[in-house]
Amino acid sequence: MRNRYFKRLICILLSMLLLTGCAYASEFPFDTRQRGSDDGSFTTLGLSPEFDYEVPESLPSILIDQVGYAHNSSKIALFQGEMLPDSFAIIDADSGQEVYKGEIIQKGYDDKTGVLISYGDFTSFRKPGRYYIKSAVIGQSYTFEIAVNPYEELYDVALKQYYYNRCGLTLSSDLAGEAAHNACHSKEAQMKEAADVKLDVSGGWHIDEASTRDVTTGCRTVNYLLLAYELYPEMFDDDLGIPESGNEIPDILDEVKYEIDWLLKMQDSTSGAVYSSVDSVDNTALSYLLYIDEVTMDATVQFAATLAKFSYLYQNYDREFATRCLKAADRAYRYAGQYLNDVSPEEYFYAATELYRATGGYGYHNVILNYLMQNPVTSMENDFIFWGCVTYLATKQRVDINTCKDIIKTLMLEGERISYASKNSKFLVNMDEQQNDSAVLLRDITRLAVVDHIITNHEYATVLENHLHYMLGRNLQSISYLDGAGTRNYENIDEKQGIMNQVELNAELVLMMSAIMEELQP
Repeated sequence: MRNRYFKRLICILLSMLLLTGCAYASEFPFDTRQRGSDDGSFTTLGLSPEFDYEVPESLPSILIDQVGYAHNSSKIALFQGEMLPDSFAIIDADSGQEVYKGEIIQKGYDDKTGVLISYGDFTSFRKPGRYYIKSAVIGQSYTFEIAVNPYEELYDVALKQYYYNRCGLTLSSDLAGEAAHNACHSKEAQMKEAADVKLDVSGGWHIDEASTRDVTTGCRTVNYLLLAYELYPEMFDDDLGIPESGNEIPDILDEVKYEIDWLLKMQDSTSGAVYSSVDSVDNTALSYLLYIDEVTMDATVQFAATLAKFSYLYQNYDREFATRCLKAADRAYRYAGQYLNDVSPEEYFYAATELYRATGGYGYHNVILNYLMQNPVTSMENDFIFWGCVTYLATKQRVDINTCKDIIKTLMLEGERISYASKNSKFLVNMDEQQNDSAVLLRDITRLAVVDHIITNHEYATVLENHLHYMLGRNLQSISYLDGAGTRNYENIDEKQGIMNQVELNAELVLMMSAIMEELQP
């Protein structure tokens, strides 16, 4: 009885399918005799088939730092997906042999991305070598290295980006490799608003593909590089491979001086004001034209702060040049002081902190205290507030103790905020929802680097490393934000997004990596 029922049901279903198929086919009548030809070639229905489509890139579901992990540090791989196996294996990339087996532990959904993330912890595996991670069903990861310090070469590359961006200098192939070129933009530039006025403004760093040189961008970059040097001087040597290497001055200071020399040329010799930028415009007849943009208060005040900072740190190597920089800083500061309604209070505060540390001038200290009295520091999000507060803490001049306590308290809270947010993220970093804002990540991590320097917290050091792991591929896009680093990076996708191609962000990266490199020292 049951078999008879099933047979009848199958017959009904088959009838429905046949009827449906006929109705569907009737809308597209064609001569069945044209389905093929005598020679066996395929004949279409009068339409031209299109096979021009792009196969979506297949990204691994196992996320790792594509450069590698320090042998004695925490080592975690992330696994994304709903149905995951229970274990993973580490495979030696050279021999193909399995060298380690670990457990995949589900951590849950990441709140910002809505992705289920699991962990594979292989901290106990320390053998140096090249490896990849493999797991049933989901495949394998990109390759990575385990070494005492896998970031040394990458650190030098980040530092040398500024040499590659030098303007007005011939870069030799023995030092610059493929980036070698003849001196560029070395002729005089004319004022945009006064074509008959021409100045020598050669030198400095290009900040973009248009060969722009910009005062505020240069100053912000120098500020971060000098902060890295000030906090971690032992990380900077004299053999980076730039023309000044071997002169018994840390190469980071030599490189910064190249930009400082250009900044000095951008100051008006009469007033002390500072021109904002130099633009290069292609011209077929004249090869190119250089235009100097007008004076701005931002350029003038930031110039004052940066030149004062450099003079303080450079005085042990060349006191005469340091003094020249300090005088130029003071002149710019005084010019800005005549137009305070047009000056950013935060920038003026920062300039005062650098000039106070360098000179001990009572007037600068008054500016600092008055600003902080009217604007109690509750956040370190603003760069100028951050730089100014760190400088005030570092000064050897007389300071207000209560003000210092308030600054330290705010810095500590900032460190805790970043650390807490990172621990609550399944990606172990304080990221945005789109996972594409490296500027925000770097801003946070520079604050944490300073806090870690003050109190030397192992937990903060781990957060620093996790941010580097994230930037080197342990993210949903499986992409390294650093040009040329790792299997998949922005160098081959969109160079403009790579951190090393953005001079400001690269300087923050240098500070971040300096903190990590010091932590990895034996």
